[in-house]
Amino acid sequence: MSTQNYANHAKYVTGYHIVLLGILVLTFVGSIVNLYHSIGDHQRLYSAALIMVLTWCVLVVSFYARTFALKAQDRAIRAEENLRHFAMTGKLLDARLSALQIVALRFASDGEFVALAARAAKETMAPKDIKQAIQTWRADEYRV
Repeated sequence: MSTQNYANHAKYVTGYHIVLLGILVLTFVGSIVNLYHSIGDHQRLYSAALIMVLTWCVLVVSFYARTFALKAQDRAIRAEENLRHFAMTGKLLDARLSALQIVALRFASDGEFVALAARAAKETMAPKDIKQAIQTWRADEYRV
């Protein structure tokens, strides 16, 4: 496995991001086409509409399942990085830091974490800028 860095830290799960979402999108498009062709046929109209609604519901559920998991993980990261900062400085992270900034800071090595956290709060750095400012990358292999 290659060393994690800014260029390769994003995690894509082929089965979810490509296969499942691709199948769901194609199914949703197919259900819309089926509904369109069923408009004149009242016997098929109900089932075609039901298939489209159910496909839409599965798309929404798959989106929320991913979003909820990431939000829970972001909360855990915020707590971990707050503890890390407290262990190093005796103080909690600056309250001006957003959750996304703290999530970006998790990649900073111990040697640059405290200074980068202070800089991120002071300059209101974007998460992308925080990640790009990291000199020694600390890999996070457990991100969902």
